[in-house]
Amino acid sequence: MAFTKKTVRDIDVKGKKVLMRVDFNVPLKDGVVTDDTRVRAAIPTIQYLKEQGAAIILMSHLGRPKGDGPEPELSLKPAADKLAELTGYDVKFVPDTYGDEAAAACAAIKPGEIVVLENVRFLKAEKKNDPEVAKKLASYGDIFVLDAFGTAHRAQGSVVGPAAYLPAVAGFLLEKEVDTLTSIFAEPERPFVAIVGGSKVSSKIGVLDHLIDSADTLIIGGGMAYTFFLAKGYTVGTSLKEEDWVERAGEMLKKAEAKGVKILLPVDNVVAPEFKDEPGTVVDSDKIPDDMMGMDIGPKTEELYAEAIKGAKTVFWNGPTGVFEFENFQHGTKAVAEAVAEVKAAGGTSIIGGGDSVAAINKFGLADKMSWISTGGGASMELVEGKALPGVEALLDA
Repeated sequence: MAFTKKTVRDIDVKGKKVLMRVDFNVPLKDGVVTDDTRVRAAIPTIQYLKEQGAAIILMSHLGRPKGDGPEPELSLKPAADKLAELTGYDVKFVPDTYGDEAAAACAAIKPGEIVVLENVRFLKAEKKNDPEVAKKLASYGDIFVLDAFGTAHRAQGSVVGPAAYLPAVAGFLLEKEVDTLTSIFAEPERPFVAIVGGSKVSSKIGVLDHLIDSADTLIIGGGMAYTFFLAKGYTVGTSLKEEDWVERAGEMLKKAEAKGVKILLPVDNVVAPEFKDEPGTVVDSDKIPDDMMGMDIGPKTEELYAEAIKGAKTVFWNGPTGVFEFENFQHGTKAVAEAVAEVKAAGGTSIIGGGDSVAAINKFGLADKMSWISTGGGASMELVEGKALPGVEALLDA
């Protein structure tokens, strides 16, 4: 399915000031970027604009500031420094977004130069898509480029606002993300295996429903599996569960059966008495003790899932199958990651749908073995559900 909006290729940027919304929402530790995936993802568009003779003004959010003013620990300066380090470009960071200093820096910028503005969310009005925020940001540039796929599902000031006042087009990352995630569901090469993990059924109900309509096999792991266990009449001890969603989980199991879609649930689990990084015990799924909680899939499940993934031509994965942040409960997620890594090597396509799955892939050093790793968690999921993304909708039609 071809991208239906204009991109930076479709517009003359020479000598123009390009206001570009990127997603530099990167993890920081002691003021240093610990994972530069999102900064790297924006570079192709930045490079293209620079080569075309544009002046580039970059803006992004980082973290969840209160919105009452600057919070030094959430400054975008480390991300700006990382961009300079990765590209070798001279990148000027401006510790201001909506004030005189930002306006002056944007007024003075020349073709080929790059300015990074401070965190757009240091002002509450940004998240409310306040027209005054949009107008202010739009006043800095001649053209607006959206390349922040990770926030394209949010109708916020810096994401959709400038498109009301400037010609608005997509960057290369946004184009590739939307193309990849829509085409995988429009015409997947089969067998198509989808893996959905994470903690809650409620947060992925639309995704699960959509996957039952399009996948051949749906593998379920993580905390959400225990709600499905309840629907099957199992007891789950103190495991994470959503009582209100048991009936809905049962309906999905019936829907899948009626459509001939295979749903795989864990057959064994690693359980523990507390949510701690301590060795667990393996039990069958219908024998979870009352005083234990599920923390990971067990070895029999790892084999079952790996076998299902092995035969796939297309794999979509979103969400870990256990508490992979804990050393004792990462084994299941790692086994799934390793199985997915084999798909590309065998000539298939593997799409990682953002969020914690990306963190897991990076943790296990398997990023280069995947066909596509999405930079957006929530945006990926909304696209998979078939929802329109406000950021994309605001752009000029091709």
